[in-house]
Amino acid sequence: MQKQISSALISVYHKDNLEPIIKKLNDLGVKLYSTGGTLAFINKLGIEATAVEDLTGYPSIFGGRVKTLHPAVFGGILYRRDNDSDVAQAKEHNIPPIDLTIVDLYPFEDTVNSGAPNEDIIEKIDIGGISLIRAAAKNHKDALIVSSRDQYSELLGILEKGNGTTTFDERKRFAAYAFNVSSHYDTAIFNYFNEEEHISTFKNSITKERTLRYGENPHQKGTFFGDLENIFTQLHGKEISYNNLVDIEAAISLIKEFDGETAFAILKHTNACGVAVANTTKEAYLKAFEADTLSAFGGVLISNTPIDEETALEIDKLFMEVLIAPSFSEAALAVLKSKKNRVLLELKNQVQDKVVFKSLLGGVILQSANNVTDSKTELVISTEKAPDDKEIEDLLFASKICKHTKSNAIVLVKNGQMLSSGV
Repeated sequence: MQKQISSALISVYHKDNLEPIIKKLNDLGVKLYSTGGTLAFINKLGIEATAVEDLTGYPSIFGGRVKTLHPAVFGGILYRRDNDSDVAQAKEHNIPPIDLTIVDLYPFEDTVNSGAPNEDIIEKIDIGGISLIRAAAKNHKDALIVSSRDQYSELLGILEKGNGTTTFDERKRFAAYAFNVSSHYDTAIFNYFNEEEHISTFKNSITKERTLRYGENPHQKGTFFGDLENIFTQLHGKEISYNNLVDIEAAISLIKEFDGETAFAILKHTNACGVAVANTTKEAYLKAFEADTLSAFGGVLISNTPIDEETALEIDKLFMEVLIAPSFSEAALAVLKSKKNRVLLELKNQVQDKVVFKSLLGGVILQSANNVTDSKTELVISTEKAPDDKEIEDLLFASKICKHTKSNAIVLVKNGQMLSSGV
């Protein structure tokens, strides 16, 4: 069922990319209602809009905490256009219809991530905006809700195509997106207030996704939910696969154990087949490769120091899937890009998860992440013969690798080099 947009309520935090929408609605003769800064933005465009305070007959109070929370606003959104009783009540109380609601919520997550004080974070919990989103989404039979700046381009296309009319399918699709926005926003607030890392109520919401070529096997579908662009930049190579990501996560977790040292690791199916520390990146790579020259074939390689041309020339001799490093010299990239499918990743952030979870049996199991690393001061010598300082260094080195080796792990090391591993 098509619906004509005759009126719109616009209340947004960010104003970018809003101008074309405002101008198009004005061209279509849509009556505009707005609040605060958004109203000022619209007026600067030379376009008339009615202040919400004039619609409600009530001022914005408590420093803007209460602006749109009024029956004149929510009644206009929620009343059912095909319900005689609703229509009569709207007329009785002088409540005009609101056919389109555009909301951009306060940036709660960005404020939390900025390290702002608690008082500022609390003020960025949107109350009116989230209520408008839910109300308009509920009444999608009659009204359209735009709950994100990401939808502006699509909205503009709908307005131009339909000359200000919307279809039921369009309104329902936007409503589904709106409830996703609402759910994610509330989950972020819950996670901020909840101070327990491991709780009986587990909530997580991730909005960014990447469709993968396939899952673990070609007949399985695969999707990654998260922000890979925040973790690394892909400099070269084919599209990253599901199995690549599993190995990449294992590699990053392992190499993090060696902060402050020049370390190199080679992994296959999430287990290390070579790890070494040395004075130079090239030396660390060669020592890691020597541990198992066969298993290194087709593996995932990671360095915690930049890759120079000298190291790249050695690595180029090996067929491998992925190479990860904090940076690459231009000369190194020229060498390594000779293989078109070779994936080269520049690591930006080493994410350390607080909770690890896995779906099974129709549910989810979770545990706190194993972020503990053994230190020399914590070691208890249980044998008659005490290890010397060099042997203790190797024991700690082996312990770090064992931590990231699956099943019952046996790791043999000597002089900062893994010699063999059994799982």
